[in-house]
Parts: sequence; C-alpha cells; structure tokens
Amino acid sequence: MLFRRWEPIGPAVILMGALLAALPLQAQDAPLGPDLAGTTGRKIVTQMAFTLPIAGLDADRQRDFFFGNRLFNTNWVAAPSSTEKFDGLGPTFNRVSCDACHLRDGRGQVPASANEPLQSALVRISVWDAATKTAIPHPAYGDQLNDRAISGVKAEARVRVSWTELPGKYGDGSAYSLRKPTIQIDQPAYGPLGKDVMTSLRVAPTVIGLGLLEAVPDADILALAEKQAKDGIVSGRPNRLDGGKLGRFGWKANQPDLRTQNAGAANGDIGITTSLFPKQNCPPAQKACLAAPNGGEPEMSDAYLEKLTVYTQTLAVPRRREWDTPELNRGEALFNGFGCAACHVSTLKTGDHKIPELRNQTIHPLTDLLLHDMGPGLADGRPDHEAGPSEWRTPPLWGLGMIPQANQHEHLLHDGRARGPAEAILWHGGEAETAKEAFRTAPASDRAALVAFLRSL
Repeated sequence: MLFRRWEPIGPAVILMGALLAALPLQAQDAPLGPDLAGTTGRKIVTQMAFTLPIAGLDADRQRDFFFGNRLFNTNWVAAPSSTEKFDGLGPTFNRVSCDACHLRDGRGQVPASANEPLQSALVRISVWDAATKTAIPHPAYGDQLNDRAISGVKAEARVRVSWTELPGKYGDGSAYSLRKPTIQIDQPAYGPLGKDVMTSLRVAPTVIGLGLLEAVPDADILALAEKQAKDGIVSGRPNRLDGGKLGRFGWKANQPDLRTQNAGAANGDIGITTSLFPKQNCPPAQKACLAAPNGGEPEMSDAYLEKLTVYTQTLAVPRRREWDTPELNRGEALFNGFGCAACHVSTLKTGDHKIPELRNQTIHPLTDLLLHDMGPGLADGRPDHEAGPSEWRTPPLWGLGMIPQANQHEHLLHDGRARGPAEAILWHGGEAETAKEAFRTAPASDRAALVAFLRSL
C-alpha cells in the first residue's frame, strides 16, 4: 500500500495527498474492475439493483430463491388466522416482514426527527451483570426493544431519535457538520429500564453478497487478523461467539452464519419462532405476551427457513457502473494510500459452500470481516460477545453507490448518522484516526475523487 505508515497530521498529510495523486497504482493495487463479486455479479442500475439472484444460479436453486423472496416479503399476521403458514406474528415485534426493514433488499434509514417513529431501525439493549462481568439481556425487555405488538399485548416502548449537529473543518478551512443521534425511550410498558441500561441504535444493512461472505474460510479471516497484528497498522480481531464459533454477520459480527442470522432476526424483529430459536420473545415480566396464542411450534418450518437462507445467500452484488476513469483510479489510489484498505480489504477468496456457484470466487467486498476499535465517537457503550463498546465489524462497501437509487437516501454507518461517504469517513476514529485525518486534511479535489470511487462501488 502507498504511504500507509505515515504519522504526521496537518500540512504534511496535505503534501502527502498531493504527492499520492500524481503516482500510479502499484501492481498489487491494480484498479478494481467492474466485477466485485466474481462471476456472480449482475448488471443493473435501477431501483431494483439489490433484488436479483446471482448470475448463473442453477434452476432448482432459482426456485428456492424466488420462494425465499416470497418469505422475505410476506407480512406475517397474528395467530390464529386462516393463513396458517404465515401466522404467529409477535406477540411483540418491530416489523411484520423482512422487507419492511430491508426495503428492496437494501438499507434502512433512521427518522429525521423525534416526531417520526422508527421504520427500518431498532434499538438493542443490555444491562451489566456484575456476577459474570458481561452484558446480558434486560430482565424485563430482552435484548432489543419491540415497539409494536399484537392486539391485547402492550408494545414494549416507544423510541424517539433526535439529532445534534457537530461542526468541524477540513484542513483547507471549509466547513462540515456531523450529526449525532440521541435515543429517548418513552412509555416503557413493563417498568423502568433503569439508569444502567445500555442502548444501541441499529439500521438494517443491505442484504447483497452475503453468501459469498459466508463462503470465505475462517482460516483466511484469522490470517488477516494475524497479518494486521504483525504489520502493526490496525489490529482487527474476530468476535468469538458461544462455543468458540467465529462471528461474521451483524454490525458487531455477532452471528456465525446466515441460517442463524435469519432465525435470530425472525425471532427478535418479527416474533417468529424457529427450531433454532423455539421460544417466544417474551421475558417473564410480560405476562400477556407469554399468554398470547402462537402460530405453531415452531412458527417457521425448517423448510421455510432453509429457503429464506438460500435467498439471502444468493442475492447478487451489482456490477460497478463506471470504473475505468482517471478520477476513479485516483480515488482508489487515495483510498489505499490513506490507509482505508487496511480494514476495507479489497480482495478475498471464497472456499467451499453448499451452493456451488459461490465456491472459489475472487471477490472484492472491501471488508476483512473483523472487529476494529473505531474510537469513542462511534462507541455505543454496549458489548456484544467479545466485541467491545467501540468495536465494529468492518462493513463491506460493495453496492454502496447504489443505495441512493435503491432506497432514496445515503445514510451510512451502524445508526445511519452519516449523510454520505464523506461524513462516514469523518466519524472514523480509533484505529482509523490516521486514515480519517488523511482524508480530512487532503485537498478538496482528492476528497472528491475518493468519494467518487466509493460511490462507484
């Protein structure tokens, strides 16, 4: 990588950026082409950019894909009902379908003001257990607030999000403003949450390319962590889950695979039980919730869960619209030179997977699937397994440029606070502080080239 190890901040970094702009990419940093997802990507530039199956998908798996698509978009209803295959909603829940948060398989957003309800975001909660010295679910509310409920059951609470603007300046003196969310929890139905409750606002991420990320071997992810520790530039580490499994999905890498991720979301977000999560999402204090009728045991069959999983494994990554232009190549060189690629690793290779089309692909998701300390500015104060309060999994960047087309917004980071790539970079701290400062102090033309590169993904 170019100049990855510099230390000075300020005029020296501005000079470094100017020098970097004039340099060609090194051989190992050859520009990314149009195909970020190997042979599986799809060329589509419409609002439906995230909704297609991977290229070359077998006909039988296409049938599973489209049945999974129906499950993803179905609105579940309260039991008992005439639609027995799709009843069992709640008793408390956040949304009635997967699509309600991941609209068109894309990214959710947060309210613009405290007067608007959450639509495609939720709030995780925990309390500290002194005996085990770990964060545990809240005894009366569980590990996330459900702000909706079926008839006869009270929703757990109402969540409001307000924003504070934080002014700043680039190195050239031009101004910017970052917004920081404040969470207010009103009308708690099952007693006070307590002063020690830990909360974290989370936005639904895009669902593309997940099967390819699932197919990256554990050994390769661990090797990246070892290399980073040796190089001493950043220090990513895996999130180890119960039983020692490697976490790779979720904002804090708290899920090991897509089947578990889907079953956990069905239970926590919609209130649907599966064989993996067979109990209703009803803490002991919620008597009406516990007494409510269910839609079967489990409410989603293993066959349905499997088809839903195939669907999320085989949603295609859009091909890049533009990629071979001087500005985008320079933006990519700056991305590498500023140090962004230390965590947003450009190239991974998939190994074995039950879906043959996902095997042995060379992919460019721009993630290492590891946890990194992002500093106090992005800390949510809530641990998750081995992930600390300021640690987040490096999110993949493929598809970033199609979010405005698919979802009509560009709200980024785990809680949607960033209004575009520049603000997302400016929120980086901790291990990414030097990369952030290189961007902040770079000339405006360099900043524009880097943002253009990100929007080309």
